[in-house]
Amino acid sequence: MAGKLKTEAIVLRSIRYGEADRILHLYTAERGRVNAIAKGSRKPRSRFGGRLEPFFRLDLLLHEGRGDLLTVTGASTVCGYPNLRASGPAIGSAARACEAVLRLLDSVEPNRPAFNLLCRYLDLLDAGAAADAEGAGAAAGAGPSAAGLAFRLKLALASGFAPELASCARCGEAEGISGFSGAAGGVVCAACEGGGFALSHDAHEFMVEALGRPLAELPAAEPASLRQVERAIGDLLSHHAHVQLRTAA
Repeated sequence: MAGKLKTEAIVLRSIRYGEADRILHLYTAERGRVNAIAKGSRKPRSRFGGRLEPFFRLDLLLHEGRGDLLTVTGASTVCGYPNLRASGPAIGSAARACEAVLRLLDSVEPNRPAFNLLCRYLDLLDAGAAADAEGAGAAAGAGPSAAGLAFRLKLALASGFAPELASCARCGEAEGISGFSGAAGGVVCAACEGGGFALSHDAHEFMVEALGRPLAELPAAEPASLRQVERAIGDLLSHHAHVQLRTAA
């Protein structure tokens, strides 16, 4: 249905198109995943400037015609995340987060928890990059990996693929949890571990607390446990969402 759409959005991907245009993959507050064309946006004197690049948080005015692509008719910056853009590791983390959203969330239905989660994660990356630039982030060695895993866990929850963590996903037993099975959809006890892999208590606790805490309040976990968590998330999404994500490190 033709008309105007005003919404806040995160640019997930920006692709050059033709001589002067861009195709944007957006995650919006009001419409979920949408694709749009920004005509003339690559011209030197474009009114859009450089704000239609990945990771920009924007207020957009879009025109919806009969085709699949909306047309960007207005854009103003809510947050450009300048510190994030000056940090190679932060750019990599942001790119993996946006790719995860692209792969997991393709619906045009609004998903406010997912949109808010992506905004909070970009905020966190920007703040972390600023701290690193000032020399205050030296102690955050495994932080980006842990934050990225917590983001993926919360994104799985927001997209309807949260793992079962309270009891065995096969038999319902709450005691003796010792493994994780992507096929079963969560943690499993020793009797049901076949087809899964061993999951340490530390890794299990990280998953539980990462889902229950804000992104900025990550629980501590050893690198070996974080690798188990990454495998668990990967197996879960591979079996149930049919999605393969890049490593979070």
